[in-house]
Amino acid sequence: MGRRALTKIRINEQPDFSRFYRPLEEVPKPLAFAELFGRVAPLELEIGSGKGLFLRTAARSNPSHDFLGVEIGKKYAIFSVAGIAKANLTNAVMICGDAAQLLDEWITPNSLHAVHVYFPDPWWKRAHKKRRILREEVVQLIERNLRPGGTLHFRTDVQEYFETTLALLASATKLSGPHEIPENEPQHDMDYHTHFERRTRLHGETVYRALFVKPAEQ
Repeated sequence: MGRRALTKIRINEQPDFSRFYRPLEEVPKPLAFAELFGRVAPLELEIGSGKGLFLRTAARSNPSHDFLGVEIGKKYAIFSVAGIAKANLTNAVMICGDAAQLLDEWITPNSLHAVHVYFPDPWWKRAHKKRRILREEVVQLIERNLRPGGTLHFRTDVQEYFETTLALLASATKLSGPHEIPENEPQHDMDYHTHFERRTRLHGETVYRALFVKPAEQ
């Protein structure tokens, strides 16, 4: 199921984005969480934030954690950060750029409390599947950067992507799982993990979910 067109965001009509938004190339290496958020707190990373529903909900619900979103599409990054800025969620920041580069060059090992990957682009054509975000080198970077006991949360509506990713995680990492995640009944129209999950479930389609955990160091 593809993405719908976005409402155009006029930056000059929005709150100041500077506190909440960074192009990846402007972020110093390595990523200094205390400088980005103004404090040291457990950090959770969402890869591919889309319209930002998860990032906003998670930041509002878990004020003791910081949430970093990375979105390669500038239009979506701007749309997402507009909602963050409007709500003044000071524990959420959006980075526009490539998640694989961020994981490899900016984020230090054993530093992430959790990584969230929800409804990534499945790249349907066989020749394009190497572009999937959940490929061998990226899942190994996720494993490297999670702290011991840290979690990887994965959801998709594509059964083939789900099954091949679970097999990849089993062969390329030592993350434990998959652990099942129950499907909760929404309490209101926007009580879904992401906008994409909302659309998928309202169309009566299946959402595949799994949780993985990085084992404690021996």
